Amino acid sequence: MAISCFADLLDEARSQPEPQRLLFVFTRAELPDHPNEVQRRRFEQGEGGVLTPVVCVDKAPETLSDMAALVAESRETGADWDIVFVAALAGEDAQAQAEQHLNRMVESLKMGNISQFLAFDRQGEAVSIG
Repeated sequence: MAISCFADLLDEARSQPEPQRLLFVFTRAELPDHPNEVQRRRFEQGEGGVLTPVVCVDKAPETLSDMAALVAESRETGADWDIVFVAALAGEDAQAQAEQHLNRMVESLKMGNISQFLAFDRQGEAVSIG
């Protein structure tokens, strides 16, 4: 199944035979350290920058209704974010393993390794970052 929005992800996760845990890393677009003038100008135009992890959490798909609810819940953290990266963990022990996998996910994102994760904007639309 092609996942083009957050609702597709929830549907797919809920349809799996094994229990699922969704891992979320919320990121904020920022200027890189020591940006040059071109980087600064592109960032001011809403392009470029680096995505910095600000909050991470794991959730069972059954506890999520839609992206609007996730956005509302994320407001409670007080952290602003632009893009959320998502991975799924399957199995009976997924919840127990979630923190370890979230830490790996954060490290991967910090190193720019994003291809193995789904990315969504605040409206729940899948985002291709490249």
